[in-house]
Amino acid sequence: MHNPELSKLRVLAHPLRMRILSLLTGAAMSAAEVARELGDSQPNVSYHLRRLQDAGMLYIAEEVSIRGGRAKRYRHDPDSGGGMHTHDQEEEQLLAAVLGAELRRRTAYRLPGSGATTDAELWVDPRVWQHCLDQARELSRVLHEAAKPPRTPGTRRVSTTIAMFAMDQNR
Repeated sequence: MHNPELSKLRVLAHPLRMRILSLLTGAAMSAAEVARELGDSQPNVSYHLRRLQDAGMLYIAEEVSIRGGRAKRYRHDPDSGGGMHTHDQEEEQLLAAVLGAELRRRTAYRLPGSGATTDAELWVDPRVWQHCLDQARELSRVLHEAAKPPRTPGTRRVSTTIAMFAMDQNR
């Protein structure tokens, strides 16, 4: 049986695809533009764009004429991959590993003293937990809606990785 959420998790399991989604949140871009920005080849980026589009995580925002041809510009809708969950622990752990690797990559560019970091494994009242989840979702929505194309004057390059989940009470 086909599980669309599981398919999205598998598609996201490639680190380049995570970078592409982040990039296309702020601007519609063609494969050539994404390749230049990420320092990768256009054929490789095109392949990953198709996989992301097939999974419903990208849409074609426009088609433009370039040197007598047509180029598709893709855009990411953050809600297309939001709230994903699966009961497959292996898939969840794979996604966590990809997120961890991407966080390590981004940390190399961190400006000292410019952010906030927290880590916790806690027991909290369910109402507090729900309130925190709601705030995290709102934070994500605000940041995604405010995203601009790379290097837009007056903007700051930032990194956000949020992973919040309830844990098995018996382990």
